[in-house]
Amino acid sequence: MENNKSKKTWIQYGILAVVAITLYATGLHAEVIGFAQRGLLATGLMNPDVEEIAQERNSEVENRDERAMLGLTQADFNFNLIDKEGKTISLNKFKGKVIFMNLWATWCAPCIAEMPSINQLHDEMGDEVVFVMLSLDQNFEKAKAFDKRKGYDLPIYAPADNLPAMYESSAIPTTYVIDAAGNLALTHKGMADYSNPEFKKFLNSLK
Repeated sequence: MENNKSKKTWIQYGILAVVAITLYATGLHAEVIGFAQRGLLATGLMNPDVEEIAQERNSEVENRDERAMLGLTQADFNFNLIDKEGKTISLNKFKGKVIFMNLWATWCAPCIAEMPSINQLHDEMGDEVVFVMLSLDQNFEKAKAFDKRKGYDLPIYAPADNLPAMYESSAIPTTYVIDAAGNLALTHKGMADYSNPEFKKFLNSLK
């Protein structure tokens, strides 16, 4: 009886091992983990405190003439991107608009976890905000294939050259939001739910 129980346990472990190896071999492990992490996003605990950031910014820029004295960080627009069609464009092209720039990769589970919320945000605000989904995959084709397979149709880019120092992050996903005046309004490391009403209101306040 004990031998049968032990044999059954080893069979179960064997099946789990095969599933795990298959997921890693196909690269789908990140998607499985990412799906599991969406439950954590639903709590809202990972979201940036945009209400507090907005209050600080509003108090700082009450007097626009003092902007230069306030130490607001100017975003660096001096780097190039490669779009889905292989064309090279400068981030400078989007200057004067609110920019949502997200550093991500297909092997990053938290990136995949937050992607549906970014897709929803893009669907709702893509005409008002510039989205730069900057893939850090070594193979850009893999990122484009992921976007197509998921049915997102997000503005996917790859860096054409080295990222400026201000966008070098020790973790991904990392999201940068640049306001219409060219200031870096938000840096958020880690996943978040960007489809919530508070974040949309925050983006609208940056125009």
